[in-house]
Amino acid sequence: MSKRVRRVLAALVLVCAGLVAPRVFAQEADESADRTLSPYFFVHGDGATEQLPLKSTDVGIDVAGVIADVRVTQHYRNTGTKPIEAEYVFPGSTRAAIYALTMTIGDRRVEAEIREKNQARAEYQAAKAAGQSAALLEQHRPNVFKMNVANIMPGDDITVELRYTELIIPTDGIYELVFPTVVGPRYVSAAESVAPATAADHWQDNPTLHAGEQPPGEFKLHGTVNSGIPIRQLDSPSHQIRVQYSGGRRADLELLDAKGANRDFILRYQLAGDAIESGLMLYENGGDNYFLAMIEPPRRVTAAQIPPRDYVFVLDVSGSMDGFPLEVAKRLMRNLLTGLRPTDTFNVVLFAGSSAALSPTPLAATPENIRRALDLTDMQSGGGGTEMLGALRHAFDMPGGENRSRSVVVVTDGYVDIEKKAFDLIRERLGESNVYAFGIGTSVNRYLIEGMARIGGGVPFIVTRDADADACAEDLRKYIEAPVLTHTKLSAQGFDIYDVEPPGIPDTLASRPVIVYGKWRGPRTGTLSLDGLTGAGEFHQHFDLAKVPPAKANAALRYLWARNRIARLDDYRHAGADTAAEVTQLGLEYHLLTEYTSFLAVDKVVRNPRPEDSQTVRQPLPMPDQVSDLAVGSPLPTSPEPELFALVGVAGAIAAWARRKRKRNDAA
Repeated sequence: MSKRVRRVLAALVLVCAGLVAPRVFAQEADESADRTLSPYFFVHGDGATEQLPLKSTDVGIDVAGVIADVRVTQHYRNTGTKPIEAEYVFPGSTRAAIYALTMTIGDRRVEAEIREKNQARAEYQAAKAAGQSAALLEQHRPNVFKMNVANIMPGDDITVELRYTELIIPTDGIYELVFPTVVGPRYVSAAESVAPATAADHWQDNPTLHAGEQPPGEFKLHGTVNSGIPIRQLDSPSHQIRVQYSGGRRADLELLDAKGANRDFILRYQLAGDAIESGLMLYENGGDNYFLAMIEPPRRVTAAQIPPRDYVFVLDVSGSMDGFPLEVAKRLMRNLLTGLRPTDTFNVVLFAGSSAALSPTPLAATPENIRRALDLTDMQSGGGGTEMLGALRHAFDMPGGENRSRSVVVVTDGYVDIEKKAFDLIRERLGESNVYAFGIGTSVNRYLIEGMARIGGGVPFIVTRDADADACAEDLRKYIEAPVLTHTKLSAQGFDIYDVEPPGIPDTLASRPVIVYGKWRGPRTGTLSLDGLTGAGEFHQHFDLAKVPPAKANAALRYLWARNRIARLDDYRHAGADTAAEVTQLGLEYHLLTEYTSFLAVDKVVRNPRPEDSQTVRQPLPMPDQVSDLAVGSPLPTSPEPELFALVGVAGAIAAWARRKRKRNDAA
């Protein structure tokens, strides 16, 4: 047995004796433990305190067109003999707009109010200390939420219901709705665990069930999909479901897998349709009125439906691209250029400290011109700065895209510090050109690449290994090869539209529809028009507002518009802009859960005369399907012995036992 393993065994003996906190040694025996806030294995209590207060979760999904409204009902029960506070960490969709929370105790139903996050937490703590039942819902990540329910008395049944909505955007004609069911274990470093400024935000220190243990409580899911276009296929690749169709445009579904709460529920469906479909949804809300316009590509695209195409390839040849990134970029350019059609036009813009184009005007995609472009890119070597903003302007300002679908393909490692300016420029010129970002390198600036794609209405493409370059290039080529509607304009006659997101409309691709949100004011008269170009000529679609009734079911439009605006502000926040005040205001105004706002429900009745006796119980999370117990542990040595792997799960279990022992001693 090695010295390292003997050190770990000695540490575990001390843990069992309750003398030291559990530690896993990396390089030296005296390194500080970094498990302080990491997850630990769940250990059952003595029976006096309810350890599994969440008894059931019921999920109802209603899809109308492209909007999903989801109702999650959590049922808590205290079967112990002591008052408890239940704490539950659960996942959610990153696209969800959570807009409502209610708490029901017996026959008393309390509607939650939206509060600024710190204020909500303070009011919750005050209600808890006063012996009142209360529920607090907080966002800790865009896809991680935490529910606290205070003063659940012995014998109590408390139901907490949250509502959210999200937009379902198809890819390659497939609509996909994901309902996450479990938050995987999160490791927290020593530096993060002792940071006092974020102590209140620590949600990662949560008990976890062992791999293979079934999640506690009952999990049910059911839903309905309604579509104006016939549903061609509906199924779930993750779970067993029962589906019943009604009239071709409605499908009712029910989960059959009662043990499926340890993996994401995925619902997929396709719609039939051989022409460009468009639709308009309206919602009136006093002074604020909202609309959503959607352009759906045909299920099968013919060559005649594709308008002429123009491509501008913007290639980073700066110093940071030298070596592997630039060599992969050259292969990417070869794949993209040789895949052009004879009817296409193209250009190449190289940038480092400045930018230069292959030609002042677009070139026909002839073999001779493609060879010129390949020769130019092949001779490049990395060097100089990374003035990407000037290169983007250069690409946007080039002539020749007026009657063609222009796509600007940016190939870079993203090592720039102009994210906000780049985002602004893309938003400003969206509608004139599509923007696709292709990141190359072992450590790409994903924030820039993903942000450019999101603002441009596309998807990011990233290559970190040479072996993946050809396949990723082929994915990009297929994604952008079939625009079906370009130079699309949205206009209103007889009324005003404003706060439109996005401000410019990207091309409708065969693999992706286009969604436009906005607000409108004035009487519900007049016409909303969509105009553009297809391969067959001009496209015109007019909607008579008087014939489009604003249904109450479309109330989600106001939440979706606000959530879309919040997502854009979040991009700008990461770019250094101070958007906290605006996001907070949107959360409060639209009654939405955000990073800075929380939901709070407080029962005015004092139910616990001795709130100081209440104990906080963290609902254990199931280990995600096909994840082992090794997920609960600290980083291993660089070259670990096999024996050390076997000890990590043991260390986690002993750590949990030690915590609970200390808590019981403190309580005594």
